[in-house]
Amino acid sequence: MARDRPRFRAIFISDIHLGTPGCQAGPLLDFLKEHDSETLYLIGDIIDGWQLRRRWFWPQSHNDVVQKLLRRARKGCHVVFVPGNHDEFARGFLNHNFGGIDVVEDSVHVTADGRRLWITHGDHFDGVIQHAKWLAYVGDHAYETVLKLNRHFNSLRARLGLPYWSLSAYLKHKVKKAVNYVSDFESAVAAEARRRGYDGVVCGHIHHAEIRTIDGMLYCNDGDWVESRSALVEHHDGRLELIFWQAGDGAQWVRQAQAAETV
Repeated sequence: MARDRPRFRAIFISDIHLGTPGCQAGPLLDFLKEHDSETLYLIGDIIDGWQLRRRWFWPQSHNDVVQKLLRRARKGCHVVFVPGNHDEFARGFLNHNFGGIDVVEDSVHVTADGRRLWITHGDHFDGVIQHAKWLAYVGDHAYETVLKLNRHFNSLRARLGLPYWSLSAYLKHKVKKAVNYVSDFESAVAAEARRRGYDGVVCGHIHHAEIRTIDGMLYCNDGDWVESRSALVEHHDGRLELIFWQAGDGAQWVRQAQAAETV
């Protein structure tokens, strides 16, 4: 029976951004093929409706991801979809089930060791999204430009045998305002989880994978599938861990000790 048990008790992924050239659909498919779970949480921005409204981009690999998610639900995995701001169109279908996938505003996950984790995309705690949505659209354009430059740059690095390097992640860590934005976001989400009486929170939105404790509250962000290629997983004993896709020889899932913390 142990051999038949899924590899993980739960998997949390978000910010796939299907419908954009930056989406890392190939590595995500590899992960989904090799790593099953009892529950799979899709925590927002799975499909990028903002980009699709501007320009249609939908290669076969993006279709394959959707089919894989539906197939996983058919095989008995509990798949929960919490829409984000980029796929906010799905918020018109809350509390419905499509192909075995539950669409909900937010959710609660209880770990094997009894912790109650609030599952939310996190865009409601983004002041830009809430008070100046036009600025969010401008920022989205700028981010897409950075990603385009990054793809060309990393194509050259790959030909030279060098590993992937993220320009946007570098900028986020170097620009003071970006660092402050991430910190303010994390604190706001953790504070709301505490106010609601949860033991922790799992979110996405800011494309910054992290597990840490904020004023006694467990904060988990599962990252994204544009650059981080990251997922949060729960082991069968309740341990939570961030894992990242590492491209290269014998590409595999590895734990990056400097960026991930096991809880």
